[in-house]
Amino acid sequence: MKSLPLLAALFACAAVPGGGALAAEPPSPVLGGIDAIYPDLDALYRDLHQSPELSLQEEKTAAKLAERLRKLGYEVTPKVGGHGIVALLRNGKGPTVMLRTDLDGLPVEEKTGLPYASQVKVKDASGSTVSVMHACGHDVHMTSWLGTATLLAKSKDKWRGTVMLVGQPAEEVGAGARAMLADGLFKRFPKPDFAVAMHTVGTAASGTVQFTPGYSMASVDSIDITLYGKGGHGAYPHTTVDPVVMAARTILSLQTLISREKHPLEPAVLTVGSIHGGTKHNIIPDDVKLQLTLRTYKPEVRKALIAGIERVAKAEAMASNAPRPPDVAVTEGTPATFNDPELTKRLVGAVGRVLGPQNLSETQPVMGGEDFSEYGRAGVPAVMLWLGITEPKRLAQAQAAGEALPSAHSPLYAPDRERSLRTGVTTLTTAALELLGKP
Repeated sequence: MKSLPLLAALFACAAVPGGGALAAEPPSPVLGGIDAIYPDLDALYRDLHQSPELSLQEEKTAAKLAERLRKLGYEVTPKVGGHGIVALLRNGKGPTVMLRTDLDGLPVEEKTGLPYASQVKVKDASGSTVSVMHACGHDVHMTSWLGTATLLAKSKDKWRGTVMLVGQPAEEVGAGARAMLADGLFKRFPKPDFAVAMHTVGTAASGTVQFTPGYSMASVDSIDITLYGKGGHGAYPHTTVDPVVMAARTILSLQTLISREKHPLEPAVLTVGSIHGGTKHNIIPDDVKLQLTLRTYKPEVRKALIAGIERVAKAEAMASNAPRPPDVAVTEGTPATFNDPELTKRLVGAVGRVLGPQNLSETQPVMGGEDFSEYGRAGVPAVMLWLGITEPKRLAQAQAAGEALPSAHSPLYAPDRERSLRTGVTTLTTAALELLGKP
């Protein structure tokens, strides 16, 4: 990701082309405990990576983490919003700080060649057999989160308040955060004063952290459209209403919503990722199905574009003399991730003092999505930081050669394990100690 002007000159942060190392002597004595726990964290990471579970199937993953948290003295509640877990560590009066990790893997066949590569195959929701892989860094997130939980439990003399650890299921399908909130996350348990999470990023060096104040990730809406025609023989199109032609015109017309109806300075992406219709060369089908993804930041832009999609689909159907209006449905939706600017500034200052300011950089917003956004929408100041995971020399070589590195969701996604985990634990622990009360 290309660096931008930083949030404030106060931090004097800059991207490090080759990556950076942790500060030799972390300001907090708590962080000195990473060396002692790292072997256990490394073993946990390998285990999690080898045994991923699909969204809504994270039972064993949640149980592993819950067991470790109980041994550390946390009050653990399982099965919150599905396989979600909530763990509390109370330590006197002070703020409640929520640290969130996601639990689920992806239906991807791993091709990294690592000795601890996933070989898991399971049945998905449709009954199909699929491979499963942690191809989005959730194994790094979980291990860093557990490492932070361990350091905080061992250093209760250094902080006051309540640590609230949330292990969230179903992030990859945008359902887990809503499910946990619907199951009383902020009613059955303390509503946090702050929420913090991290996400791995392959375009940044391990040992570095990136941040984006304000809008950081887009809202994501999955939209299904079914266009109805009148089928018949391909040799006699005048006796039919061709939904394939209707679909083609609809796809092209939809892009004018982006180019002609949306303000040019408001980000948005509209992609038709799937089109299905027909069975044979010379048969005009009765219907065609489209699947779309819509990415925006601002709620008003999101609302206007969804309404525009429905309007365009209906207009093209009417222009084609379709026998019935199309079906248009938003089947999944995740709001945009907004990083509280003041909280971002506070955390960047704290993390920069530990990692070294040269290892932090501001980065552009992206059009990917994350349901961590739901906690901010529920009224909690929230920040998600980007954790670099690519070995510094490898990143420098790729940048020099103009090579694209494996992105998240790639079967080749392979974090630089030790440096990424150590930086993840350091970053999340530093953020927690910054926000918790002092003795």
